[in-house]
Amino acid sequence: MPRILAIDYGTKRSGIAVTDNLQIIATGLTTVHTAELFDFIAKYIEKEEVTETVVGNPKKLDNTPSETAQHVTGFVRKLAKIYPKMKVILLDERFTSVMALDAMIAAGTNKKQRQNKETIDKISATILLQNYLDSKKF
Repeated sequence: MPRILAIDYGTKRSGIAVTDNLQIIATGLTTVHTAELFDFIAKYIEKEEVTETVVGNPKKLDNTPSETAQHVTGFVRKLAKIYPKMKVILLDERFTSVMALDAMIAAGTNKKQRQNKETIDKISATILLQNYLDSKKF
């Protein structure tokens, strides 16, 4: 079974998560500089079959697009153009960073580790992907 990729897109860096082969569990993969994101995706797809990509859709609390939404929209358009057979899903990413920080606290990480934004981005992508997987069960 192909994997599902998730991207917590940011203007500086993007967190990436992936499913297992059975599409049951989301796992944080890495964080990459956004300028290198398409190169990373191309290399990953060479090694692993990916049929879907979930991308975090940044919204404000009032459900309007956030300041970074235009960047995400541009990224999604380019991704769909480069990989027309890949299904691209936009999923509300509100609170994923807060949930990532809460998960780090629950895991007992110290303050310095919790300040590592790359780790937060990777965990946010994992939460985003697991939310998507959970929604597919119903």
